[in-house]
Amino acid sequence: MRIDILTLFPEMFTSFLEGSLIGAARAAGLLDIRVTNIRDFSTGTHRQVDDRPFGGGPGMLLMAGPVVDCVEAVQQQADTGHLVMLTPGGRRLDQAIVEQLATHDRLVLVCGRYEGFDERVKAILAPDEISIGDYVLSGGEVAAMVIVDAVSRLVPGVLGDEESARQDSFSGADRLVEGPQYTRPREYRGLEVPDVLLSGDHQKIAAWRHEQALTATRRRNLQTTHS
Repeated sequence: MRIDILTLFPEMFTSFLEGSLIGAARAAGLLDIRVTNIRDFSTGTHRQVDDRPFGGGPGMLLMAGPVVDCVEAVQQQADTGHLVMLTPGGRRLDQAIVEQLATHDRLVLVCGRYEGFDERVKAILAPDEISIGDYVLSGGEVAAMVIVDAVSRLVPGVLGDEESARQDSFSGADRLVEGPQYTRPREYRGLEVPDVLLSGDHQKIAAWRHEQALTATRRRNLQTTHS
């Protein structure tokens, strides 16, 4: 899978792309992740990429020209791919959307900054607009990392055990939160591992885990409702 990240701050991705599962997957050729600096497509001696909004208002907007030129140049390097713009007004990311994104052979992620994009960027490029939550970030870079991390887990071979992704929270038809898990020691500060997990009866263990997942999901939904 190829993922292109378009940003004004490519240095933010250096450690993220070199470490852990993503770094190993890139080394193994499972992921081809490239970072392009939008500023390289700006014009003028000052390489300007932003300007004040018409009509007044605080902050600066990303200009249409550098963003559109950058996207179109990157898209021409291979199959166009699925274009994603990280923006607060987009559809809210969840595991179902992650699974949709993972079906594409190529993603192109565009990171916003400042007060957002000139509206003509959206009109010309018609991106899939995605938000990772109802809160404000300084830019789309962290949101892009979230998408890269979540999608990468679903690329065959990235995880050592494919079953791990299928058992993750919010995966599967029921979209349940994963229930409690335990490892050694069997007792810690008076708290013991539930006997069913030590029974060796895989059917009972599966039933217990499903019930725990239902309980955890109900608790989370209740907390969300009252928050």
